[in-house]
Amino acid sequence: MAQVVVHVNGHPYTMQCANGEEEHLRELAELLDSEVAGIRRGVGAVGDIRLLVMAGLMVADRLSEAIKRIEDMEDELKATQTSRALLVQQARDLEARLAERLEQASKRLEVMAKEMGSQR
Repeated sequence: MAQVVVHVNGHPYTMQCANGEEEHLRELAELLDSEVAGIRRGVGAVGDIRLLVMAGLMVADRLSEAIKRIEDMEDELKATQTSRALLVQQARDLEARLAERLEQASKRLEVMAKEMGSQR
């Protein structure tokens, strides 16, 4: 396990993470620190715990919105895949009907050619 010192609201915190995840942990801490700074600018001085709870709720709200957008996009993707499958099947059906009609036309042309050949 790796240890990383992150700073949130001007305070250092030593955190542990899996090896190789140090930079990601630093980025997460920067995101949280940014939220804390924004809240501090908006509401002024409040206690550290309340500030961190408010920042956590704001990050959770953004996460919730992102999850909802992902779910909506997944629903759209499923609908698109269903539509695509239907269109593919319709194209196959149309191709089969067209092939059948071409076969019928070819047979009629052969019959007509034979009839014309026998009339000569």
